Amino acid sequence: MTSLTKQILDRARVILVAMVAAFVGSAFAQGNLEINTPTIAALKQSMQQRHAALAPHYSSGAVGLAADGTIALRDASGVPMAQRGQVNALVAAENGDRAALYREIARANGHPEWEADVRATFARRWIDRAQPGWWVQGTGGWARK
Repeated sequence: MTSLTKQILDRARVILVAMVAAFVGSAFAQGNLEINTPTIAALKQSMQQRHAALAPHYSSGAVGLAADGTIALRDASGVPMAQRGQVNALVAAENGDRAALYREIARANGHPEWEADVRATFARRWIDRAQPGWWVQGTGGWARK
């Protein structure tokens, strides 16, 4: 194989990988993030009920929205010691429901392999929709929105 042939094949591989990535991205773009099933509805209801207990912790900065689509106990000192166990349990339950939600949306679209894309899309949505004053995690770390 000549050097020129190798260069052409290498370039063709790069183009093919880019095309496949673009196809996968466009295929996901056609997915329905608002799809609803009984499982998705139950997860959303559970998250909505929990939000009232989490909202004061978002506002205080103790809990923040992480870049990976989860929430995190960002500043434990913002939670009285007597309540930390309860807040940790709320964070864990919320993260469990969020993971299940991303998985179920991908499955309901008939593409379980889209779970990471669904998670990334929701992570951006949560951060974009966060209330002013809440803490969000970006590429530079934690910042108040």
